[in-house]
Amino acid sequence: MKRITNEKGFTLVEIAIVLVIIGLLLGGVLKGQQLIANAKIKSLVTHANGLSAAIYSYQDRYKALPGDDPKAVTNLPGATGGCLAGNLVNGNGDGLTYEYFAAPQHLACAGFINGTYNGTSDVILSPYGTRVYIYRDAIQGKTGNDIRYDNLPADVAQALDTALDDGVYNTGVVRATTDYIPNTIIVSTGFYY
Repeated sequence: MKRITNEKGFTLVEIAIVLVIIGLLLGGVLKGQQLIANAKIKSLVTHANGLSAAIYSYQDRYKALPGDDPKAVTNLPGATGGCLAGNLVNGNGDGLTYEYFAAPQHLACAGFINGTYNGTSDVILSPYGTRVYIYRDAIQGKTGNDIRYDNLPADVAQALDTALDDGVYNTGVVRATTDYIPNTIIVSTGFYY
């Protein structure tokens, strides 16, 4: 029986070093994903605060809420294509033009937000690509003017609520249609102003 004396293989130290390197790489990837998720949530909070500031600025300058400005045509004369006018709280009767379509158009025509909105079908999109509406709404027993974010993941909706309010889905100025249950989608989250 011949004895093999020239065996090749990894030592325990070499295997341990490889495992440490793999662990560091996985940790870095996971931390990077968490940083991206946190940045997106911060972007959403900034988005909500920016829209709120735009609404207040419009109201201060034109003495009307965007979407409810009966003088939008005269208030915003230089707007490309013109802006819709009228009190659009409950729509203007054509079944298409509601204040949540006119509001972003008024804000954009006034230069408070970027983008082009036709006033009849375009809505603002959130950093998550979901629809954002500005109008009079009722969520969890609170009725008033709000910025409504639709179809946000529950953890994102709760983070928005925590950043802007109390973190509880049915109290305060930020309210959601349902409790923040992990791995679910919140149909609507309203930020009342």
